[in-house]
Amino acid sequence: MVDKNVRFFGDVFQSNVPFDEVAIRLNASDNVAIARRPLQPGTTLESDGSVLTLRDFVADGHKFALEDLASGNAVLRYGQTIGFATRPIQAGDHVHTQNLAVQELAQEYEFAQDVESVDYLPPAQRLTFDGYLRENGQVGTRNFIAVISTVNCSAHTTREIAHHFTPERLADYSNVDGVIALAHLAGCAVQIGGADYVLLQRTLAGMARHANIGGYLIVGLGCEANQVADLVSNYDLNGSGRQAPGITIQGEGGIRKTIEAGVAAIEAMLPQVNACARSPRPVSELMVALQCGGSDGWSGVTANPVLGAASDLLVRQGGTVVLGETPEIYGAEQLLTRRAVNREVGERLLEFIRWWEGHSEKHGMEIDNNPSPGNKLGGLTTIYEKSLGAVAKGGSTPLTGVYEYAEPVTARGFTIMDSPGYDPVAVTGQVAGGSNLVVFTTGRGSAFGFLPAPSIKLASNSTLYAHMEEDMDFDAGRILNGLSMEDAAQELLELMIAVASGRLSKSEAQGVGEAEFNPWNLGGTL
Repeated sequence: MVDKNVRFFGDVFQSNVPFDEVAIRLNASDNVAIARRPLQPGTTLESDGSVLTLRDFVADGHKFALEDLASGNAVLRYGQTIGFATRPIQAGDHVHTQNLAVQELAQEYEFAQDVESVDYLPPAQRLTFDGYLRENGQVGTRNFIAVISTVNCSAHTTREIAHHFTPERLADYSNVDGVIALAHLAGCAVQIGGADYVLLQRTLAGMARHANIGGYLIVGLGCEANQVADLVSNYDLNGSGRQAPGITIQGEGGIRKTIEAGVAAIEAMLPQVNACARSPRPVSELMVALQCGGSDGWSGVTANPVLGAASDLLVRQGGTVVLGETPEIYGAEQLLTRRAVNREVGERLLEFIRWWEGHSEKHGMEIDNNPSPGNKLGGLTTIYEKSLGAVAKGGSTPLTGVYEYAEPVTARGFTIMDSPGYDPVAVTGQVAGGSNLVVFTTGRGSAFGFLPAPSIKLASNSTLYAHMEEDMDFDAGRILNGLSMEDAAQELLELMIAVASGRLSKSEAQGVGEAEFNPWNLGGTL
């Protein structure tokens, strides 16, 4: 017989366990709590004189009910509705896909209600990082030369040109971080001037003009819809202070000759690009893409909130953060419209929300198909729950601007860019819009990297960090073990500054990031 007063934290049930040792209730109004470790059925949890007995096994990061719920009752986490009970739920039940689902929410939108003034630091007190100052005043965190394909037909040639420039061949150019290929699957069989055409050209132009790109070469096939000359003309790439050299395979006389011409063009650029050296620059010149992928039940408790707190610190320094993945805002947009600096900005966000509702319906998709299987295994059940945790990356400062995919971000502070929830596509748009650093949270273990903007990865739990330490830059799980949110945010900001100044992120050290360039394709293939 097991002594009822003995606690075991393995595969055996536990009795008379203080609630706070093994679970977290995030908001006083929540009717579910989150298990800090695997809990067996029969475990009794004690809190303020009350006792709750678990009726099911509850995995680490998963939810259990704190009270009885009738079918149709709202389930609350973060003090917000994350879904509705699909059948009666008893206190102590595991709450997940078997008894929780989304229904249409009757959202009431308010605008500019939670706009708090930002306590900006005086310029003299602001931190600095070592960045690359460009002629147009932009500041880069890296100094790459990019070889940009206009069409998939020139993708191989583009990569061959870039990959010619090995570290050994760049040894004499210490200020050049590398030559990278920006190749993709699109560029033809689309309506010239149509939505997909515009998205692709805007993305490619954004990469060409990016602060992390010291020089670039555009490589086409020659007969594609996305012509080199049109890309240069439509986005005034010759008027940006950098000449836009372009070559085509058909014009040069084949792949081999095009590779030779491309290599020669890059070799001619190298001395000028190398002439730009790092120098101290205010961190107000940082624009950070906020991303999450492979999320779990802890992402909205540790990694996303600490990124939000660090975002607030950066905004106080005059910097900019860019939240993306509009489908992963769905169900939490009402919190963001309240933070909009004015109604126009809030309504702009709702335009994108409504577009996604229509887009998913037109294509026979359900927005709640997100979370993914991995998200659900980690404890996330509905898109509302995922979104409420995801928007925490944006911190608490006012929402100053909402942008189309790959549109240049011009506002300072906390901003949003419309994009799909698919990480490579979303980050491609954020970086094309100007983000010179990416911070990426994960609970399941995304090994994401991106060029030309370095990607810093935050693990939501310490188990993941230890298991994938070669890929994770920051252990946000320490917050569950006593590290204060304030100290963690300050540490993260310091890491962001160090990486912006040249320290390699874990993904960069492994050479990850070139294959992740993935412009958004709406599907208008002819």
